[in-house]
Amino acid sequence: MIKANAIKLFLIVLSLFLTTSAFARNFLKTYPAPDGALLNDVFKVQVRIPGGNWQEIPTYLIKVDEVRGSKHHVENASMSFFDFSGEVEVQITSNNGPIELAKVRPLSYEIKPQINERTLRFKLYQPRNLSVELNNDIFHNLHLFANPLLKSVPNKNNPDVIWFGPGIHEFENEKLEVASGKTVYIDGGAVLRGQLLVHDAQNVKIIGNGMVEHTVKMGVHIANSKNVLVDGIFCTQCAIGGSDSVTIRNVKSISYYGWGDGMNVFASNNVLYDRVFCRNSDDCTTVYATRKGFAGGCKNITMQNSTLWADVAHPIMIGIHGNSENPDTIQDLTYRNIDILDHKEMQIDYQGCLTINAGDNNLVRNVLFEDIRVEDFREGQLINLRIFYNEKYCTAPGLGIENVTFRNVEYNGENANLSIIAGYNNEKKIKNLVFEKLKINGRLIHDKMEGKPPWYKTSDMARIFVGEHVDGIKFSP
Repeated sequence: MIKANAIKLFLIVLSLFLTTSAFARNFLKTYPAPDGALLNDVFKVQVRIPGGNWQEIPTYLIKVDEVRGSKHHVENASMSFFDFSGEVEVQITSNNGPIELAKVRPLSYEIKPQINERTLRFKLYQPRNLSVELNNDIFHNLHLFANPLLKSVPNKNNPDVIWFGPGIHEFENEKLEVASGKTVYIDGGAVLRGQLLVHDAQNVKIIGNGMVEHTVKMGVHIANSKNVLVDGIFCTQCAIGGSDSVTIRNVKSISYYGWGDGMNVFASNNVLYDRVFCRNSDDCTTVYATRKGFAGGCKNITMQNSTLWADVAHPIMIGIHGNSENPDTIQDLTYRNIDILDHKEMQIDYQGCLTINAGDNNLVRNVLFEDIRVEDFREGQLINLRIFYNEKYCTAPGLGIENVTFRNVEYNGENANLSIIAGYNNEKKIKNLVFEKLKINGRLIHDKMEGKPPWYKTSDMARIFVGEHVDGIKFSP
């Protein structure tokens, strides 16, 4: 009897310990909107630790670009965010009528919301950057950013810290130059109405979960700098030129105006993008050589664990700009664990979710696309690899494209146009392409696949046109 009671007591203590530990792991931080912030009332968004009280979080106004025909239309969308660890519940109420259908994307996260008339609910177990879309409306959706907790907050009294607490902050001349050795902290309740410029600086950090407001074009600009970290914030664009050793982590970029590229790289080396979200009114992310006053090639550029949505142009674009008189090399690029939610471009010259277009005598080599999931986009191509002479932007064709691997690339959809792989001439070729585990609508495409007529090219089975001046292409299971 004593032994049984001891076992029972042990189980009770163990249960209490496990319950306490579970609550200890769950942590939620929300931020009220500052007075004067631009808000949108399409959604009511609430979050809570399971079993706790619901907390309503602000829904900010942002803008996106819808192309109808050849015309651009700016639409009002929404954005909310919070920080958490462990487990959190999300509840979203539509103020514009009942919910017939709801999607939470990327689809690869397999988040299946519960719907009850005007409300949907789901749980999250790790930080996620999401699009919540009701009744197939992708232009008035909710961009929901569930951020990780900040590991440390800098001391606001440190003279090397530029501290933006809750509130609206405006800059003289609408710009703030960040000097070497400075840390800019943007609280989750802070809204900046001006650019952050890191020019000719070293050892700079821009951190926090606040925002540079969507009204500010080119929210963050990094030029001729070294050892720069941008972590956690929202902005329209974040460009890097002539720089080395730059990390962009958990930055959310949404633009709506012409030439609204999200995250450009010009003539820079050792750049890491990790867990970024880009929805842009031009290319989401690019790697170019000599351009906009920055000179030289690019090396060691990585984007990983990220989500891309191109309302116009390319999700990923590499190679068009360089120095025709003194040719540049763009090399050692990695794109890994990426979800592409959309691609919309009617112009054939500017299509391609995964695009390398070598111009200006650029040589592009050693590129890896790995674990890429492409959802059904509206209009464009899955892949576009060309050495070309686009006279609108180039002064010469590219020199070559070499050693490109597509590993675990998967497309599910019906709207993709014919993909294109084409060199320029016998001196300017595309060489050594490898497709490993390419999957189109669930079908594995490889050189020995069943059902392929022996007189077909394997690329025909993937609807990829392989043109002239392409040497060495392999499809393996």
